[in-house]
Amino acid sequence: MPFVHPGGVTENGDLDGGLLVRRGVVVPARELRWRFSRSSGPGGQGVNTTDSRVELSFDVANSPSLPDDLRERALRNLRLVDGVITIAAGDSRSQLRNREAARERLLQALREATKAPPPTRRPTKPTKGSQRRRLDAKTRRGAVKKLRGRPDE
Repeated sequence: MPFVHPGGVTENGDLDGGLLVRRGVVVPARELRWRFSRSSGPGGQGVNTTDSRVELSFDVANSPSLPDDLRERALRNLRLVDGVITIAAGDSRSQLRNREAARERLLQALREATKAPPPTRRPTKPTKGSQRRRLDAKTRRGAVKKLRGRPDE
């Protein structure tokens, strides 16, 4: 059973069925679409009778729960079909575990896609001292290599 923090948020980002993407940004459960189908792979006799494969879809482009700046970042950084991200999970024989895996993958994808971009690099010039040290080292190295030649007779 996952640990529940004060305020009803679990350690995996759950909030009453919704997803806590960032502080103050919650995707409610009503915006998530689930589809279930038969999974391939291990399962024995029950593999053809249970719908254990899970597809979780979220409409990023039309979601009212994402602020405009985060929506733009997500649209730019995620691989979407018509503005919708779809996560499939069929690794487990249990539908419940596949649902949990799909929620976790969607949560991680949304958190990664809405991350603030890193600060831009400020270009710097090498110092005069570092330029001088580099040229002195090249001169010394060249002198060492020159000594490796055949001795003059």
